[in-house]
Amino acid sequence: MVGTLGLGLLTACVAGPPVPPEPPASPSPAAAPADAGVPALTAAEIEALYRERLAGSRTRFTEADVRFMTDMIHHHAQALEMAVLAPTNGASTPVQALAGRILISQQDEITLMGQWLEDRERPAPIVDLETGQMLGSHHHDHHDHHDHSMPGMIDDDRMARLAGSHGTDFDRLFLTLMIEHHEGAVTMVRDLFASDGAGQDEEIFRFASDVHADQVIEVARMRLLLASLGGPPDMETQNDPASSTTHSPHHHHHPDSNTP
Repeated sequence: MVGTLGLGLLTACVAGPPVPPEPPASPSPAAAPADAGVPALTAAEIEALYRERLAGSRTRFTEADVRFMTDMIHHHAQALEMAVLAPTNGASTPVQALAGRILISQQDEITLMGQWLEDRERPAPIVDLETGQMLGSHHHDHHDHHDHSMPGMIDDDRMARLAGSHGTDFDRLFLTLMIEHHEGAVTMVRDLFASDGAGQDEEIFRFASDVHADQVIEVARMRLLLASLGGPPDMETQNDPASSTTHSPHHHHHPDSNTP
């Protein structure tokens, strides 16, 4: 965006009307210093400057940026795994609509993150966008499968329970787990911006900011929908060590609460 704006401004300067030469007998002292001896940039020179800036922007990243994009691909992939269950597990219309939005947005973002890594000659995890399954590694064995140490990642037992649930039970568990999962992504963005020198790259800053904003809004919507269905499943809240810190008690006991 900045590069495009700069290009537009430079082009506007080049496209200006030619300055007619002043007659020697009547020089214009006010105009002469500004107009004399200022070479105009050619279109080729402007293009070269733009390419140089673009290439430079792709070197302004840290290992924390690479780790964030790599981990977030895995994180998003698990959200896809959860969302694809909605149509087959008897989810309600609102939950199916929510799952559909999550599928579309996170598929697009996985593609964007993979391209960001490839542009910087870093290996990108390969995801089956239809199922969320990981199809390949990027040379680090601990990333071949989902790394459950990331904030908000759902363990295998609870993922299996979600896959085996149906109807309203599925809705309540899906919303409970997806809230936790989304909050983990928000934590990952905050951790990125807290890392020294990270998030300076324009693309990653804009992307991470968008993820933060979108997922905070979606969490608020999911909390309202979950409250209308009676709150989280009892077993889930007991097994979730984060529930005492991330979910206040009134969410479990007052389904009619409209606090996000």
